[in-house]
Amino acid sequence: MKFFNKNILSYVFVILITFISTWYFITNDKNKLVYATEKSIASVVTISSTSERGYKGKRNEIGSGVIFSDDGYIVTNLHILKGQNIEVGLKSGKVLDAKIIGFDENSDLAVLKISPEEEIYPINFANSEHLKIGDKVLAIGNPYGIGISVSSGIISATGRDYGNPYLQLIQTDAAINPGNSGGALINENGNLIGINSKIFSKTGAYQGIGFAIPSNLVVQIATQLIKYGKINTLWIGNFRVSNVKLKRNNRIIDGLRIIELDEIGPLYEKGIRVNDIILKINGQNGSWNNLVQSMKFATLGEKLQLEFYSNDEGILMHEFKYED
Repeated sequence: MKFFNKNILSYVFVILITFISTWYFITNDKNKLVYATEKSIASVVTISSTSERGYKGKRNEIGSGVIFSDDGYIVTNLHILKGQNIEVGLKSGKVLDAKIIGFDENSDLAVLKISPEEEIYPINFANSEHLKIGDKVLAIGNPYGIGISVSSGIISATGRDYGNPYLQLIQTDAAINPGNSGGALINENGNLIGINSKIFSKTGAYQGIGFAIPSNLVVQIATQLIKYGKINTLWIGNFRVSNVKLKRNNRIIDGLRIIELDEIGPLYEKGIRVNDIILKINGQNGSWNNLVQSMKFATLGEKLQLEFYSNDEGILMHEFKYED
């Protein structure tokens, strides 16, 4: 009888501990998401872009945006800015006129400027290099123009190109619908990891596959647009390359073999010739993506450092600088 009672007590104890643990983790998880929402929701705005449409009246595009800085810069998607009249709606309910500061068609990002008379709350940015598949996320935006709403999900994948190999998008199953474009994808700490940009759908509505532009790229592009009004691109000549793999120091590494090169421009002037191989780009692997990113986002005063292998001269190191 005593043995039976001990077993019963043991079972009850295990069930009680399991219940308490489950309750704690569920409650803690909910509290995290609530905290993340409260921290960041005031940093997400609604955007309306209106244009005249002849005798049919006005055409209105709706979307979302994220407050980038406390002096009124807003980051959003370019594809929602089809009208001449752009308005930004704050959490307080106030609606302000906005003007376009700059845009980048390749990334589908744009920066707007408003002149707020009240305090606004810039979003905090996370490092998108640290994302892991399975991380919990929240999407905040203005779906179908109904107002700021929140949906939850996870990171389904990273490094998705979805037709543009230079963006390396974040894939999520958080509900993203028309109107969410330009809104925030945040982590459990309430920090921005991406700008919601597009969905994969056969109907135009949410089907569990959405994409966001990584926060590190957003910061790079927005900073340039605010400073210059455009994306500065470093030109080192007109050339074509092919991907190669070669053995170096007992390792197989990626490289870019130059297969065509015009006899004008910095590359040719520095002695680079057809069949030379780009081994490293600013210390990183010699991949096409790294080369394009490094050239595209080279700002005034920054340098592009390339390491080459030449059949005639061996290893060569050259630097290229953007000049306005």
